[in-house]
Amino acid sequence: MPIPIDSSRHLSRRGFLNLAAAGAATAALSACSTVGGGSRIIDAPPGLTPPPVSVDPGFGQDYASMYASVLDEGYEVPGIPIKKVPAQFRRQIVADPTGERPGTLVVDTSTHFLYLVRENGEAIRYGVGLGRAGFAWSGRAVIQWKRKWPKWTPPDEMIGRQPELEKYSVRNGGMQPGLNNPLGARALYIFKNNEDTLYRVHGSPEWWTIGKSVSSGCVRLMNQDIIDLYDRVPSKTPILVTSSLGTA
Repeated sequence: MPIPIDSSRHLSRRGFLNLAAAGAATAALSACSTVGGGSRIIDAPPGLTPPPVSVDPGFGQDYASMYASVLDEGYEVPGIPIKKVPAQFRRQIVADPTGERPGTLVVDTSTHFLYLVRENGEAIRYGVGLGRAGFAWSGRAVIQWKRKWPKWTPPDEMIGRQPELEKYSVRNGGMQPGLNNPLGARALYIFKNNEDTLYRVHGSPEWWTIGKSVSSGCVRLMNQDIIDLYDRVPSKTPILVTSSLGTA
């Protein structure tokens, strides 16, 4: 069953959300969507440029196969024109830059990378899309729940701004799973101190947003990548979100 969202919960200003208006931002963050929002795409800020990495043989296949169409849980996930995705945002094995324990997820918001730390000083790196400027967040938490093809339930505050989303409210059962669902093929639910942060690590059909900031706050991966990550990450996995590796 999908996790019910208590849209009345406000998170601490000094806690997981670093926002000026916690209540209003929480409503936007829980949406994890650009549906009807007219969001402006914001490119990643200039800064650290990762070294180029060739097609990674560690996955046993080339990128065309890795991001090809796949039948998953009865849904045919469309293939991604991977040549249009910048090389640094394709799934690859890299030297671990985080210093975190193996099994930890690390999101570096300054570079739009998500790392799954492995043994032997390595990490699997995925490109991600992030929230718009003004929805910055950071902290340590855990992946409390995982769902395949989850429902999406916008909070009442979001429905108040976009009444056309009422049909997807908790009262109406949410948006059913599917290829157009904003949470994509998988969702990992982030909790801090046993409280739902309303943040998700989730899939997205909008592959062109990877490496950019467009959503209401959640961490989005290409559907093929979230399917891969989901199978590698158990519940209770620790997660760190930081804007600057090495200073968190």
